Amino acid sequence: MMKAIQVKYLGPTNRKPSRWKATAEGGHSVTMPLDYALDAGPNARLVAQALVDKMQWGAIHGAGSLPNGDYVFTLGE
Repeated sequence: MMKAIQVKYLGPTNRKPSRWKATAEGGHSVTMPLDYALDAGPNARLVAQALVDKMQWGAIHGAGSLPNGDYVFTLGE
């Protein structure tokens, strides 16, 4: 069974700093603050890996980006 994780950049608001949110089927998600030492791709991978670790899903096998700027990571079992 394949799983996909969508990672979206969330810009700063009046109350929250810039952050990344990883979401998967079933409403599973993780949100992490932006790591200013990293570029966008590594930031996205970091939050995707946090979701994988939280759900104990195994390993990320593929990565890509969508036209809207979101990232997608795939996992295979």
